[in-house]
Amino acid sequence: MATKFQEGGQLEAQRNRLGPPKMYKVVLLNDDYTPMDFVITVLRRFFSLDTEQATRIMLKVHNEGRGVCGIFPRDIAATKVEQVLAFARQHQHPLACIMEEN
Repeated sequence: MATKFQEGGQLEAQRNRLGPPKMYKVVLLNDDYTPMDFVITVLRRFFSLDTEQATRIMLKVHNEGRGVCGIFPRDIAATKVEQVLAFARQHQHPLACIMEEN
């Protein structure tokens, strides 16, 4: 019995050391070909932003070359990047989307 308790205590100590998962930024990169309204559509569709928020991020991408769409755990960020890239390719736009550690 003492062994099980000690093992359980060690497991609990490991859980406490792990902490929250690393978060990743999903970032859109500017290009000279993707229409602004398409970028707004992407932001609304994949990041659940309203039109005002999407327009603000689209303008940041346009003016500064990049804009953060959201911050997510790694798996969710990777899925969002894949979804955005597939949607852009499907509509024949070269929109680039990456993820970076936060």
